[in-house]
Amino acid sequence: MVRACRLRACLAIFAALALLVVAAPQPVQAQANFDRPGGDYLSSPILSGDPADCALQCERDKRCRAWSFNYPTYAAAEAVCWLKNNVPQRVENNCCVSGVRGAGVVEQRTGAVEMSTDRFGGDYRSFELKASDGDEGCRQACEGDNKCRAWTYSRPGYVGKDARCFLKSQIKPPRRKPGFASGVVR
Repeated sequence: MVRACRLRACLAIFAALALLVVAAPQPVQAQANFDRPGGDYLSSPILSGDPADCALQCERDKRCRAWSFNYPTYAAAEAVCWLKNNVPQRVENNCCVSGVRGAGVVEQRTGAVEMSTDRFGGDYRSFELKASDGDEGCRQACEGDNKCRAWTYSRPGYVGKDARCFLKSQIKPPRRKPGFASGVVR
């Protein structure tokens, strides 16, 4: 009888622990291509142009509950970090990366698009793009050119005032670089 009670107690504890593991919250992540309008109490330029620096500012400020990182534009020469004293609803917008306190920056991967990545070198042609064409316009230009094997897209404000597409005749190794997106097509 004592053994049966111990067995039931062990099973009950095991079941309770299993429930805790299953019900554990998933890690919070930042969202690329989303803004969180409102709740701003502080803004500052991010000279590195890296959303991770904005997330870090939020982590270091006890008042911060959420943040939005705005990429540089032709109107604003620098990236801007907006710290928020509440957690506003997120709104889809490719201007930004946003998150809540405790969220690391996880860039979105869309198929063959490598976010925050530059494939430096191997360029045979570069040209300005409309910001609205985005990395998709650069990828399409590469796919339409038989010489092109890879591409890199630079958001406005990272290489110059305008967005820029670099077509490459060689596939170079990827390197992390905020404000850039790359891909390989052949």
